[in-house]
Amino acid sequence: MSILVTGGARSGKSSFAERLTLSLAEQAVYVATGQAFDEEMKARIALHRRQREESGGQWETVEEPHDLPGVLGRLSGSKAVLVDCLTLWLSNVLLAVEGEPDRQERVEEEIARLEESVSSFQGTLVLVTNEVGDGIVPEYALGRLYRDLAGRMNARLAAHSRQVFLVTAGIPVELKSREYKL
Repeated sequence: MSILVTGGARSGKSSFAERLTLSLAEQAVYVATGQAFDEEMKARIALHRRQREESGGQWETVEEPHDLPGVLGRLSGSKAVLVDCLTLWLSNVLLAVEGEPDRQERVEEEIARLEESVSSFQGTLVLVTNEVGDGIVPEYALGRLYRDLAGRMNARLAAHSRQVFLVTAGIPVELKSREYKL
């Protein structure tokens, strides 16, 4: 069973996803996709670690910035896994092939691998992602490509998720049960 948690930056989606995961299992694996390239990102990662330590839950942390589909394949069957976050993973994958003429196709192949690993995952899987399409249109091509890939990735993974939560101003709202079907 997968659950997708989305929202804007600093919306409270990560802390909600952590609480949700621990409500479903006493022990969980936390798959972190962020990379600490600068001091600000190091501080964000440290904050997330502190929050997990203070949550009262038992977390095993796995850091994987690139091969998320492979990690999920290996963790399938675990009681509960939280991935934070998919859009950081997407950024890592996109930047790894920056300048390649077939970069979009290569990233889309990785998204397809991720979709397959999510759809075949055995156990509870909570996925955190950012809703990046609600803002302005980026002025540069790489930013537009990222926004488009993130939107399509989120929609594909939402289709495989039993529940989808949108977190705004710290308030999670479950969307899938409210979906209007034609």
